[in-house]
Amino acid sequence: MARRIFCNRTLNLRAIRAIGYDMDYTLIHYRVSEWERHAYAHVKRRLIEEKWPIAELEFDENLMIRGLIIDKELGNILKVNRFGFVKRAFHGTKPLDHEKSRETYSRVIVDLAEGRFEFLNTLFSLSEACLYAQLVDRYDQDPNALPGIRGYEQLYKKVRKTTDLAHVEGRLKSEIIADPDRFVDLDPLTPLALLDQKHAGKKLLLITNSEWPYTKAMMNYAFDRYLPGQMSWRELFDVVIVESRKPAFFTNHNPLFEVVNEEGLLRPANEGMKEGHIFLGGHADQVESCLGLVGDQILYVGDHIFSDVHVSKNIQRWRTALILRELEAELEAQQVFEADQRELERLMEDKERLEAELCLVRVDDQRTRVGYGPRSGRTEAQITEQAQRLRALLLELDAKIAPLAKAASEISSGHWGLWMRAGNDKSHLAKQVERYADIYLSRVSHFADETPFVYLRSARGDLPHDPAARTAVGGLLAGG
Repeated sequence: MARRIFCNRTLNLRAIRAIGYDMDYTLIHYRVSEWERHAYAHVKRRLIEEKWPIAELEFDENLMIRGLIIDKELGNILKVNRFGFVKRAFHGTKPLDHEKSRETYSRVIVDLAEGRFEFLNTLFSLSEACLYAQLVDRYDQDPNALPGIRGYEQLYKKVRKTTDLAHVEGRLKSEIIADPDRFVDLDPLTPLALLDQKHAGKKLLLITNSEWPYTKAMMNYAFDRYLPGQMSWRELFDVVIVESRKPAFFTNHNPLFEVVNEEGLLRPANEGMKEGHIFLGGHADQVESCLGLVGDQILYVGDHIFSDVHVSKNIQRWRTALILRELEAELEAQQVFEADQRELERLMEDKERLEAELCLVRVDDQRTRVGYGPRSGRTEAQITEQAQRLRALLLELDAKIAPLAKAASEISSGHWGLWMRAGNDKSHLAKQVERYADIYLSRVSHFADETPFVYLRSARGDLPHDPAARTAVGGLLAGG
């Protein structure tokens, strides 16, 4: 199951003429805990240099998951369903109880178009969100402890800016280049998948926001060892674009430069893109012009919901594939819980049946007391006795359901549960995946299992009124 390609919209890979790839967390997978722990440390170091009293803070890899939403106005972190309703909330690192969450958000529909909210749509945002939550706690303890900060939104902007500066500084990437074994999770089947695609006649593109020295070092490390003979990763790709500045790569006409030597010397690419060369910057229209292809002839594969799949889909109408590395752990956790899930569903069916029966008893009691409409003919005492019996059975069921429901809410993440679910509904993350990614998978290497010739067909979407959809109350009232 974990090696499947999941299809939102039918995609005939035979009709795809070119496939573009992001690099970080797409072609190259990092050990998330190791990467984010180091990223956290660099941001924390910068803040300590500014006299912030946070030396004792440590990165908590279990605190955050991708797909959460930060409410910068209130200092809260939210799990939201596809309709924008808050299903679970933390203030800083502390969970809000149901009543507090309901009081705060009962009249709020979370809309990412509002500047108040920030979507954690990539694995690179986990350390930033963890530090922000911890600093919310510190700010609550003493608003004067964090120099220059007045309010949760200003605190978020400070963390965001410091994170950007830490990445620009380059020390983290230097550490990764120096010791890639520590940070990179190698996958020998990824180069194989790309070889299959190349020999099937597809043009391959590497379009990354990373700089040329880092891209060269990491691709040498992760790819060359698995390629046949003396083949280099550069021979896999028809065009390589570094520092692409996505999402601006898809929305703006940025200047294009050619990388002309190993040290990264640049010259203006006045004649546009050409196959077999390495470029810096540019824009997606130049890719289409270079290849002689447009729109849905190109598939782009990346891990960032907005910068990779949202913008390429909306602006260029490229086909899109989203890499969701967490999917492997989530599917494994669901498989472990499968027997308990079936038992929970069985108990919930019993509960819904009894609740529906109790509803009918209550309306029979109401009609009998007032004296109108069709009635069962039982006395008020008999009706009361039946209602008490049903309530007792429901209490027994609730006692069995409660521990299973709690365990179900903690699958994959004890704090947040399944990241593609919010209660029984799809999460906001799942909505984004469904809307913008034609297909999604946990690793690029899964393309090797399906081959470059696969016809991926989306499943028929279920609707509440479909014959297969079951409603216990409707079935009971219809005599089911």
